[in-house]
Amino acid sequence: MRPEALNPLFAEVETLDGVGAKLMKPLEKLGLRRVKDLAYHLPERFVSRHAIADLDQGGEGEQVIIALTPVEHRAPRAGSRGPYRVLAQDAAGNICALTWFGKAAYTAKKLLPVGERRWIAGRLDRYGDMLQIVHPDHIEVESAAQMERLSEPVYRLSEGLIQPRIADFTGQALARLPELPEWIEPGQLAQSGWPAWREALRLAHEGTDPKARDRLAYDELLANSLALLLVKADGRRRRGQALAGDGALRARLQLPFGLTGAQKRSIAEIEGDMAQEAPMLRLLQGDVGAGKTVVALNAMLIAVEAGKQAALLAPTEILARQHFETLRAMLAPTGVEIALLTGRAKGRERESILMGLLDGSIQLLVGTHAIFQDTVSYRDLGLVVIDEQHRFGVAQRLALAAKGRRAPHTLAMTATPIPRSLTLAQYGEMDVSRLDELPPGRQAIDTRVVPMERLDEVVAGVERHLAGGQQAYWVCPMVRELDGVPDLADIAAAEARFAALKERFGEAVVLVHGQLRPEVKDAAMERFATGQARLLVATTVIEVGVDVPAATLMVIEQAERFGLAQLHQLRGRVGRGAEKSTCLLLRSAQLSETGRARLALMRETQDGFRIAEEDLALRGGGELLGTRQSGEAAFHIANLEQMQKLLPMAHADARLLIERDGGLTSPRGEAARLLLYLFERDWGVQLLRGG
Repeated sequence: MRPEALNPLFAEVETLDGVGAKLMKPLEKLGLRRVKDLAYHLPERFVSRHAIADLDQGGEGEQVIIALTPVEHRAPRAGSRGPYRVLAQDAAGNICALTWFGKAAYTAKKLLPVGERRWIAGRLDRYGDMLQIVHPDHIEVESAAQMERLSEPVYRLSEGLIQPRIADFTGQALARLPELPEWIEPGQLAQSGWPAWREALRLAHEGTDPKARDRLAYDELLANSLALLLVKADGRRRRGQALAGDGALRARLQLPFGLTGAQKRSIAEIEGDMAQEAPMLRLLQGDVGAGKTVVALNAMLIAVEAGKQAALLAPTEILARQHFETLRAMLAPTGVEIALLTGRAKGRERESILMGLLDGSIQLLVGTHAIFQDTVSYRDLGLVVIDEQHRFGVAQRLALAAKGRRAPHTLAMTATPIPRSLTLAQYGEMDVSRLDELPPGRQAIDTRVVPMERLDEVVAGVERHLAGGQQAYWVCPMVRELDGVPDLADIAAAEARFAALKERFGEAVVLVHGQLRPEVKDAAMERFATGQARLLVATTVIEVGVDVPAATLMVIEQAERFGLAQLHQLRGRVGRGAEKSTCLLLRSAQLSETGRARLALMRETQDGFRIAEEDLALRGGGELLGTRQSGEAAFHIANLEQMQKLLPMAHADARLLIERDGGLTSPRGEAARLLLYLFERDWGVQLLRGG
């Protein structure tokens, strides 16, 4: 149960002045549902503005304050997604366009009546021949002196919100912050020169002390490390089952290839863990094509040899079916009974599987979340394998462990190479095995960088490829274009590319992106996986978990817009069969130095671990792993630079706290409990011996 001291922070945002039903939707889009969320909605940047008498005094790209008088409102034509523009003139008669996109246009109609002077604050830019300010930050009737601040926060917004509104709400949230006891060790707090928690939040919104953000990032990393170490400690205390196989089933496997040294090492580590009574909690981290499935199969056979059952959980039905077919073929010589359970299984088929699990005749089960529903019971579950680990949070893993008579061993797998410096952040509670070798005979993927000017040649090449009976992917960086947005108008959109390619190739083309209904997306993927469709147009939704050996060509449009980790994962969708595969990276005419370096590295290497490290170095403060993942490991405050600098300290402090005070009952331990609740690592608190 959450401590009372935190109740003001977990109050709904509707309790703040000025938050009504109309503003709830844009706030929810930003994930701002509670007072706490607003307090931690830190500014993206700070701007300093200067007042100018007329537009000639302002440089392009500058933050300015200027008095303008609206002379004309120009609404987009009916049915268009174009912008709403207000033409306004300065004291010298120069014209500037005040521009809004989407639903924000109502702001212009209300605040900028024609003929009435207003003070406008925002970034002065040029679109074509006209100066413009897109989505002005402030519109005031009074003088510029009120609007000019030394350093003003700029917050991330969504449609329907403006900067003054969000600043008002965050101010109200900060006023409600309670006094909380200090959870950081006093010596470290003094040495780092960090302010207290409440003061740090206030300073972070003011931008006056860079150490404030470091302190808040450290809090987040400490909470995460503490929760993960509590999971690890709880696992060691719990009574599992020591499983030792006799090797009989594994000896019957007839694999068409030999195991790599990394696979043998990982299997030995897993076998050693499973022989212990404490439940195994191990992460198998392998690059694309490194052979994780074979390692997982050996682990599952150890459980079956020991008279137990094993279950493999996949995040999607398509991936579950692929695993089932692959494992069934490998298991044929062993006689092990394997079944597939997904949401599609109904009636007698489902009843038969449930009975087989209950009486133990089904020894190995593959499936989606359906395999851990309340109605599914196992005779004796000894091992759980979780594929694409980042799709499942720690809390979900803890729920899965409750399915066995005793806590089953858990092997998690991820195909996303993670820099060693960041592994602690996501998997601090796990022991890690790394597959850093590719199986012998695996062909390199021919990777080429092609300018967009040669698009017609690429489409002709795709046509020859499909005519030869092979399949291909075409990946775009967006679902659909945003009309009228200058910076985004040239970004390739999957829907537009699909329409163009379908006109040429007809029903051979299918489209998949994250905004489609699940059944539509699954049907398209099924058509492609079975070969009925030859060309799959998609966004990065196919980044992981798609295995179609007949697909030997990958086209990535505007590849410079993707992170290295994403490019590597997308390229890994081909090269999965015996045929030579090719990856074409289509680039725009204008390339930044970072974009050029990314594409050059993709041509140079296929080592995912090296790419992950280089990606981290190139992006600096960018998002972890190239894209936000959907598990629980996302960090909202700590950036990559802070993670590298502060995570080792936070992890060491968390370990020391648990070793000295396993139940967190000391004064600092009690404060650390508040920290776990504050960052919603409640599952960590539940594992404490003291409850």
